[in-house]
Amino acid sequence: MAACSEQAPPPPEAPEAPEAAAESQAQPAQEAEASSESEEPAQNPLLAESELPYGMPPFDKIESEHFMPAFESAMEEHMAEIEEIAASEAAPTFENTIVAMERAGLKLDYVGRVFSNLTSTVIDDKLKETQREMAPKFSAHSDSIYLNGDLFARIRALYEQRDELELDAESLRLLEEYYKDFVRAGALLSDADKDKLREMNSRLAQLTTQFSQNVLEEVNDSAVVFDNREALAGLSDARIEAAAQEAADRGLEEGHYVITLVNTSIQPPLASMTNRDAREKVKKASLARGSRGNEYDNTGVVAEIVGLRAERAALLGYDTHADYVLEDRTAQTVEAVNGMLGELAPIAVANARLEGQDIQEMINETEEEPFELRSWDWFHYAEKVRQDRYAFDEEQIKPYFEMNNVLVNGVFFSAEKLFGITFEERPDLPTQHETATAWEVFDQDGSELGIVITDFYARGTKRGGAWMNSYQVESELLGGHPVIGMHLNVPQPPEGEPTLLTWDETTTMFHEFGHVVHGLFSDVQYPTFAGTAVPRDFVEYPSQVYEMWASWPEVLANYAQHHETGEQIPQELLDKVIEAQTFNEGFATTEYLGAAIIDQALHQLGPDETPSADEVMDFEAKVLADHGLDYEAVPPRYRTPYFSHSMGGYDAGYYSYIWSEVLDADSVLWIKENGGLDRETGQHYRDTILSKGGSKAAMELYQDFAGREPSIEPLLERRGLIIDAE
Repeated sequence: MAACSEQAPPPPEAPEAPEAAAESQAQPAQEAEASSESEEPAQNPLLAESELPYGMPPFDKIESEHFMPAFESAMEEHMAEIEEIAASEAAPTFENTIVAMERAGLKLDYVGRVFSNLTSTVIDDKLKETQREMAPKFSAHSDSIYLNGDLFARIRALYEQRDELELDAESLRLLEEYYKDFVRAGALLSDADKDKLREMNSRLAQLTTQFSQNVLEEVNDSAVVFDNREALAGLSDARIEAAAQEAADRGLEEGHYVITLVNTSIQPPLASMTNRDAREKVKKASLARGSRGNEYDNTGVVAEIVGLRAERAALLGYDTHADYVLEDRTAQTVEAVNGMLGELAPIAVANARLEGQDIQEMINETEEEPFELRSWDWFHYAEKVRQDRYAFDEEQIKPYFEMNNVLVNGVFFSAEKLFGITFEERPDLPTQHETATAWEVFDQDGSELGIVITDFYARGTKRGGAWMNSYQVESELLGGHPVIGMHLNVPQPPEGEPTLLTWDETTTMFHEFGHVVHGLFSDVQYPTFAGTAVPRDFVEYPSQVYEMWASWPEVLANYAQHHETGEQIPQELLDKVIEAQTFNEGFATTEYLGAAIIDQALHQLGPDETPSADEVMDFEAKVLADHGLDYEAVPPRYRTPYFSHSMGGYDAGYYSYIWSEVLDADSVLWIKENGGLDRETGQHYRDTILSKGGSKAAMELYQDFAGREPSIEPLLERRGLIIDAE
């Protein structure tokens, strides 16, 4: 399972709503200069109609100063539309209420998407200031809609007579979703409780913004500085040169080197670094982020977020925040999630400990003075075990995985084989960063399908991880074409050097493209259901399925070619790569489950049970110990102070990846049994899953595709986990 941050930037902290409304509520931008505030809409590129294909944002014209006046204008327009619907003297109908709401706030929707996506990829000081200042104002805008009594009365009247309205299935589902989301947002509360809810939502919006900004600042502040080249022994010359350049860019003297950190607990250089003290320094810096007592310390922010979420859940009538969140997921209950995580945890950690024994044996055999395995040793010696077991290492295979070749001859090739779609590079179209690329996508009949913007390099102004997002979506009601961003965080090599991917980075590219086709193929009536607007514990399913094509023989043979000679990857080496896919899966599953269980534990607390700032890290340690996951050599994938999923859009939802992978593993079996890489298979998957968005219940979609209930056994088999590990 490739690690993916999420399919889109985390939404602002607020009760979830239909996708069209939620995405129209992206956090507004900073206050603009006086000259910008007085701009006429036609002068503001965010308010003017885009002249680019598919309504693509004019990135070359958009400045940070444009967002405030754009948001002010768009929010005012949206509120006027909502008030008109709510105050209408006409009896409520599906058209004049629900469809009218689907049409409302379109400009705000667009501006919000552009803003939230730019703050994830090219954030600057003005955009950071905007997030802080506008988060509570935007929360108030959201509450003014969901807590509008007159508006809810119209929705409720329609909901109560829904059986007599003779709506088609998707329209009926839309009405039911609107009613449910308004209730979940507090529409049934008393006026006094609505005021309390507004205060909570406003504060949570501020806190989640502060958390995300602290994470970005801290990952940059925690970069590890070395004053001698010997500390970096084992890294490639290109990687060391990049570390030297990073030091120079930070104003450090010649002879210094900086290892930048990624947002997970794992740090990729540890696999190659031979200096144990240097490894320890990098790993400890990684694990300490957000809890160092500095200005970016997030423990207090976490404590307040978790406490407020618990209070809000109680106000809305739920035992815990997890109960509130899971009610709207395919899992539905805390018991279902705890049952699955509880079933997997002992199997995973038992396998991780077996892997640890193999690594300890390698240490004992290869070191003159053996030492006890620690977390900073794992990847270095795991790589040695893999080399010994499978007779290859990452450095042998990376020359065959040049980034652009993987994209064009791997990812795009597989999409053409499955769906008949084709891609054309559009260097004439502006993108949000000079290293990003726009691609126009054409459907199987040659018709225009949409735009995909690939943005693969890491940088200090970009959040960590990998994700997909949407700038534009398509629906039958509003028309349009998808404009989609696809993001990785691959270190950019020195100028003139090729970008060579690890196997994990390669599969992550395929993973994110699974989100992309989910957005591209959207074919629904209403924007609320468009693209990836599905439950969090279903949204990772299509992306995880798409990982299978990275190692599919026909696809792999088409892209795994040496970047200098064009020689195909030797079959013997290829066989070893495929055979080794289950290697270290005990570790991978354990570190993932550690994070997922921490997320659930934090959000399964009542208002009087949440930890204080001083207790956050002790609470994390206790949760790991209580679940048998306190294996020091395998820390959780994210520790709480830099766990952006848990504090952002995946709160009480990080279990979603493994939940989705159960469906994914079962689907891979179905695909292998029913044609594999061919058009018929691809079309069936497109018709039953990818095109439907959230227009049907998630498990109903799965049944339409596979014709059967999923089982957990294919997942365990795929991961090579020993079930009777005790």
